[in-house]
Amino acid sequence: MATDKMLINDEKPSLPFPLEKEEEGARKSSAVPEQIVKHSKDADEAMKAFHGYDEEPLFLDSAENKRLLRRIDLHLMPLLCVVYGLNYLDKTTLSYASVMGIRKDIRLAGDDYQWLGSMFYFGYLAWEYPTNRLLQRLPLAKYSSFCVIMWGLVLCCMAATKNYSGALAVRFFLGVFEAAVTPGFALFTSQWYTIKEQGTRVGIWFSFNGWAQIFGGLVAYGIAKGVRLHGSTIAPWKIVFLVTGLLTAFIGVLFLFFMPDNQLNARWLSPRDRRLCVERVRVNQQGIGNKHFKAYQLKEALLDPLTWAFAFYACTADIPNGGISNFFSQLIVSFGYTPEQSLLYGTPGGAVEVVALLASGYLGDRLGNRILVSTSGLMVGIIGMILIVALPLDQNGGRLAGYYLTQASPTPFVALLSLIATNVAGYTKKTTVAAIYLISYCAGNIIGPQTFRPKDAPRYVPAEITIICCWGACLLDLLFIYWFCRHQNKKKAAFRAHPEYTKLENQEWLDLTDRENPEFVYTL
Repeated sequence: MATDKMLINDEKPSLPFPLEKEEEGARKSSAVPEQIVKHSKDADEAMKAFHGYDEEPLFLDSAENKRLLRRIDLHLMPLLCVVYGLNYLDKTTLSYASVMGIRKDIRLAGDDYQWLGSMFYFGYLAWEYPTNRLLQRLPLAKYSSFCVIMWGLVLCCMAATKNYSGALAVRFFLGVFEAAVTPGFALFTSQWYTIKEQGTRVGIWFSFNGWAQIFGGLVAYGIAKGVRLHGSTIAPWKIVFLVTGLLTAFIGVLFLFFMPDNQLNARWLSPRDRRLCVERVRVNQQGIGNKHFKAYQLKEALLDPLTWAFAFYACTADIPNGGISNFFSQLIVSFGYTPEQSLLYGTPGGAVEVVALLASGYLGDRLGNRILVSTSGLMVGIIGMILIVALPLDQNGGRLAGYYLTQASPTPFVALLSLIATNVAGYTKKTTVAAIYLISYCAGNIIGPQTFRPKDAPRYVPAEITIICCWGACLLDLLFIYWFCRHQNKKKAAFRAHPEYTKLENQEWLDLTDRENPEFVYTL
């Protein structure tokens, strides 16, 4: 039975950590590692679930676990999926607006459109670390819902802009409020799901980027065609911003009322089920949250090679993303289609992304290898971009098919996002790594639109070659991450195999980092 007190086994000595000093520790240690004992005094929120609990021992069998998983999925996944889809839709409304008259109406010239695309990520970048600290410090669901409501209202303001300066300000604050979504959803996933379930769940909610592209393209096409046939008192691009913004704010209100901060305040769970939902994630070796900032975890995050391998991937992979997400409508127009057709023909790309992410997430968890499975989507994306570059201008169908293939490229980004939930432990460290990952994502997305220069239209060949080179570098980075995680697992296994190794009771709930916890095993 789990209790709220930590019991230390003094019958045999345990070994110190980190692993780099395992041999020296094996010779000198005669007690529980001082570092782990010191850090055990500020344990995870999960310990509260068992505070004062003196009833019968909790037993979680397979049938009970499946029942709880179905209940969690039913209450969490619809909200996560819809909000994340809106997160992508709201970012890409600018791309739809670019072929619906916004350039003329607010008098964009030269590189103005590129900077509008990048300005969103300046706001995102500026607020990413502060928002991660707030995600740790404040109630997770309540702060997240506040951000969702605010970004919906800010998006509505885009319809009121009359010039370039006003549009820049709106895009900046849109980035500020959307900065909480991805790291917050990674925290929700790590709180509620086991390591074998997380890759699939992240793939599911992230795949709603694709559903949003389908939905957004159809809505924008319907609005554009309706205005052309029947006229409108306001510009069609303004209608797009108002519809998506008001829908987002409404969903944010639902998120506020129905999303729990963690297992301990889920109204749709009985007291016993709340404890069982905490117990079922014990295998993750990282608990459900800790609101206290820990400087040693910040330092470890900054010195961990895995942090910077994640950051390199996020920056390099999102140079292509920043260009494609802001220019895909114009890219399709460059294939020889009308602006109105580009809104409709962009939607199959969303379907490709959905299939790629769901397949990658499922197979990655099923085969126990998210990293290598995810590289398949990136390789498909590289093939698609090569088709766009290599095929002649009159091969519109082939070049459009190449664009669709590029939409499989996000699979590694999503796999690494799920690995931040799975492979980074210690709540301060996790929020720090997530912030660095997404700051790097912002940097890539700021650079990306700048590669699509007006002078290179209509083919944008330099931008397309840049995309291919970036994705090639990303493949090498993924191989390094795979090797590093395997290497650390071997060192940890050797450490645990030593006869003097001792594990503390409830060590899973001590808010230890992945590097200092010998029981922690990295998912590949």
